[in-house]
Amino acid sequence: MILDQRIAVVTGASSGIGAATARLLASRGAKVALLARRTDRLDALADEIVAAGGDALAVAADTTDPITLAAAAERIGATYGAADLIVNNAGVMLPSAIQARNTTDWRREVDVNVSGVLNVIDAFLPGLLEAAASGRPADLVNMSSMTSHVVFPYMAVYNATKAAVSHLSRTMRTELGPQGVRVTVVEPAMTATELQGHVVDEGINAWVAQAREAFTWLDPNDVAEVVAFTTSRPAHVTLSQVVVYPTRQA
Repeated sequence: MILDQRIAVVTGASSGIGAATARLLASRGAKVALLARRTDRLDALADEIVAAGGDALAVAADTTDPITLAAAAERIGATYGAADLIVNNAGVMLPSAIQARNTTDWRREVDVNVSGVLNVIDAFLPGLLEAAASGRPADLVNMSSMTSHVVFPYMAVYNATKAAVSHLSRTMRTELGPQGVRVTVVEPAMTATELQGHVVDEGINAWVAQAREAFTWLDPNDVAEVVAFTTSRPAHVTLSQVVVYPTRQA
C-alpha cells in the first residue's frame, strides 16, 4: 500500500479521521496538504509528520468559503503540484429533535456537510482530471456516514446531509470514472472522534455514553486504513462504496 509520488489533500485534518488519515498517507509516502480552520493544530500535525520522516504542508482553509479553498489549491499547487488524492472529510454533527427547530444548526450542517463538500470538489477537481489525463492515479474520497442509509432519531438533518454526499458520490462516479478519476464514498459507523463533543442535548449524550459501553467503537485509524487501502489499488480498480462498522454494532 505504498503511495509514493501521490499528492494528497485532507480536509478536516485538525482532528479525528482527518488527522489519522493524513498521518497514515504521509507514512505511506504521499505528500500531504492538511486543511482545516485551526491553524495551531494543523501546524502541530505537520511538525509531527515531518519529524516522522513524512512531507506535510499546513494550509488554513474553511471548506464553506470557496475563496479560501481556491487560495489553498493555489498554494498546494505551487508547493507540490496538482493534488491527485483528495480526502473530502470535513464535517459537523449537531443532532437535535426536529421539533426543536434548531435552524441555525440545520444550516451549519448543510453548509459544511453538503456545500463544503461541493466547494472542495470545485477547487480540486481540475487537478484530479489533470492527473488522470496524464495516466496517474486520481482519487476523490468523500467521507459520508452509515447514517446515510440507516435511520436514527434526532439526526434527521445530519442524516440527510450524509445521504446527499453518498448519492452525490455514486452519481459522480458515472461521470468521472470514464475519465480515469476514481470516486469513493466511505461510510463509517460509530467512530470515536470530536463529533460527539458537539452534542449538547443531555438525552442524546446519555445514549452516546450507553453506546460507548455497549461495544468497541471504531478508532479514526481504522477508517484511515480504509482510505489508504482504497487509494493504493491499481488505477483500474475502484472501491466505490465502503461501509465500515464496529463488529458488535447492530
